[in-house]
Amino acid sequence: MDSSQTTASTAAAGGGGGGGVAAGGNGVMNTQSIDASPVDSSATTAATPMDDQKENLTQVTNSIQKTLGILHQLYLTVSSFNVASQLPLLQRMNNLVLELDNMTRLADKCNIQVPMEVLQLIDDGKNPDEFTRDMLNGCIAKNQITKGKTDAFKGMRRHLLEELDQAFPDEVEAYREIRAASAAESKQFAQAQSILPNGDVKVKKET
Repeated sequence: MDSSQTTASTAAAGGGGGGGVAAGGNGVMNTQSIDASPVDSSATTAATPMDDQKENLTQVTNSIQKTLGILHQLYLTVSSFNVASQLPLLQRMNNLVLELDNMTRLADKCNIQVPMEVLQLIDDGKNPDEFTRDMLNGCIAKNQITKGKTDAFKGMRRHLLEELDQAFPDEVEAYREIRAASAAESKQFAQAQSILPNGDVKVKKET
């Protein structure tokens, strides 16, 4: 009881000390008391959600880099293990567990969705940029297919109007007048809304 109270009071009083890390009774590093200083809270309040997201991502990235460093140290310790290396090995394993726990807590603050295909490429030892390349190529292919369908419908519409103009010239002329009046009204409405940031609407003339 007394040790935990002493730790909490020390963390609360050491807000100006900066880099200290308090240890709880269960041996897990406690960084919440340091991060929750008045200066940090005011900065968080003034920061935008985008800045908070970038800061959280930076913290996760730093934690990953630190974990990789600990794993490298463990590899070196195990590869040249002897009796004297037992204590450093246990300390580094404990540091790895603590850092993984810290990484998990930091990751909970990040709302980032990673496609499973990217993780599969990384597991296969491939460049994750291949996923972006494949997605772009797929979008380009679908865009070409959609453009072809749109052009086909435009050609069919133009052909129907030509055929209808020969069979029912008066009705087609009335239809074109109605379409022209509707396009003019849409253009006037778009010009009236042009004062808005998203009000610049381009109205194509009907042919």
